[in-house]
Amino acid sequence: MNLKKKKWIRFRAYLMSLIFLTGLGTLLARSYQLQVLERDRLNAIARGGYICTIKLPSKRGTLYDRRRHELALSAEAGSVYSHPGLVKGVRKTARKLSRTLNKKQSEVLPLLRSKKSFVWIDRRIDPDRTESVKALNLPGIGVTKETRRYYPGREIAAHLIGFVGTDNKGLEGLEREYDKYLQGPQLTLIHMKDALGRPFSITKPVDSDKKMHDLTLTIDKDIQYRAQQALKSAVKRTGARSGQCVVVDPNTGEILAMAVFPEFNPNTFSRYRPHQWRNRTVTDCFEPGSTIKTFLLAACLEEGIVTANSMFDCEQGKYEISGGVINDTHKHGMLRVSDIIVHSSNIGAIKIGEKLGYKRFRKYLLDFGFARKTGVDILGERNGFIRPERDSRPLDKANHFFGQGMTTTSLQMAMAMAAIANGGKLMRPFVVKEIRTTSGEVVQRTRPKVVRRVISAKTARKTGTILEGVVSDEGTGPQATIEGFRVAGKTGTAQKVDPKTRRYSKKKYTASFVGFAPLLNPRLAMIVVVDEPKGIPYGGVVAGPVFGEVGKWTLNYLHVSPHIKVADKSLQVSGDGGGLNESNRKKLSPITRVKGGLLPDFRGLGMREVLKKGRILGLDVLMEGTGLAFKQHPGPGAPLKGVKTVKISFRPPV
Repeated sequence: MNLKKKKWIRFRAYLMSLIFLTGLGTLLARSYQLQVLERDRLNAIARGGYICTIKLPSKRGTLYDRRRHELALSAEAGSVYSHPGLVKGVRKTARKLSRTLNKKQSEVLPLLRSKKSFVWIDRRIDPDRTESVKALNLPGIGVTKETRRYYPGREIAAHLIGFVGTDNKGLEGLEREYDKYLQGPQLTLIHMKDALGRPFSITKPVDSDKKMHDLTLTIDKDIQYRAQQALKSAVKRTGARSGQCVVVDPNTGEILAMAVFPEFNPNTFSRYRPHQWRNRTVTDCFEPGSTIKTFLLAACLEEGIVTANSMFDCEQGKYEISGGVINDTHKHGMLRVSDIIVHSSNIGAIKIGEKLGYKRFRKYLLDFGFARKTGVDILGERNGFIRPERDSRPLDKANHFFGQGMTTTSLQMAMAMAAIANGGKLMRPFVVKEIRTTSGEVVQRTRPKVVRRVISAKTARKTGTILEGVVSDEGTGPQATIEGFRVAGKTGTAQKVDPKTRRYSKKKYTASFVGFAPLLNPRLAMIVVVDEPKGIPYGGVVAGPVFGEVGKWTLNYLHVSPHIKVADKSLQVSGDGGGLNESNRKKLSPITRVKGGLLPDFRGLGMREVLKKGRILGLDVLMEGTGLAFKQHPGPGAPLKGVKTVKISFRPPV
């Protein structure tokens, strides 16, 4: 390459570098001019292009039940707005909008005549009407997307879940308690106009570190629905004011259902009165009545003061204390402690309580969680009340022994009974199982927590065995029985104080039943409270059937096998892990085992009947599903000889 060419190449390189540096310098200078020297002037011009800025409600996380069914979610909906200054033909526009939105023209017209730069015409409307408004293409009228809270189960668990306002902020229930977790980033709707003055809108998220979370609850949607339906039926049947039902897992403290009646629909909460929104299971206190005898019994057994067979004189139904008279519904003389509980003698309870002493009794009640908040993650929980010993007259103390003069909430009572069911441990109740980010990361998980041990496991078993007698034909709660299962429970019928006379009313009562099942391996504890039933007010008659109905369905739903007794008591078969052992199997005669020589047809039978027939034939019965039998292996008519196991499939009746 000669010298002339080298100089030419060097010249071109210098020239290009100069051009590049000149261009870069120009850009930097212009940027400095626009962003520094003329920043204020340009900002003013930009702001002049804004019509207005509106904050939109943020999207919220989803609430799921324990099986991941959606209980509350955010759905997109259209909202119609107007820039009144840009509307052309106000009356004509109002007429078209009122027809499309199904609103009165007199409602729309003042909005279009507003002096504001921005007004909402209608918010969170259905997609069809949104598209219809868009199709009108009216000057000064726009449509944007918003999120609205939707509760697909309507009344299901409404008092627990709560609801949100128009700004998508929680107002009641879990929606309010966990609002900081459920709320997503704030959005802003910016209305601008271009160089030709034409309006347009953009949606922009506000800079924030806030993240949206989903909640997984301990509530089971199906158990909740059954509890609400049974409670509603009982309240309407008895003409009562209201009702409550709480179902918990006694071993973990998880709340499976929390039903309140009257109900409300959170999708249209404004149509209801505020008192219909409250979760009565934690906000309403009531006098428990005879259900408190459960814990009097447990305290006395724990202290070794009485046994199930200790005898007390029930004074033939009338007992005087400090100028007051305590009456029993039925006259009784000498009764054993177990019979005092089974027949629910108030006088017998007083005699037992006097032996224990009010001070110790009150201590046990506090240990069982009465007069103290349970610590559940629900708004509005109240303490309840137990009169201090120093403020108690002899008659006050006597009333406390059978549940009058003190107050409790349904949740407190349910957790106290759960402590009897699980062997003496008071558990902390909870309804939120997990909190997750929308990407699935777990940020908080609630685990079962033992608050304290109240009584020994031995005392709890003794107490449960005595409570089983309450649901027998001789007890006060036979209508709470659950066929195929051993049930322990206690009825309560408490007089209410008349606010006018400030004395106990002879017409107004609180009827309740609290218990657990199965007796030997409890899977649920439940309380049912019915306020001011008309007619027969007794807890066993009013609340007991609800316990039986909900308990039967729930145990079946949870795949808990029933407890069966065959003709020979020594061959008792338990669905709680029991079965025929080898020694019992040998007691079955060959004739019994091969009766008919062929395997019977189990199809169409319930689980109880299948178990009974199978065990009598000496077969091991494997069951899957719930409901009625629809398939079996080996099939009907197979020779029994050589068959040791039969598999039965169940499904709900159709």
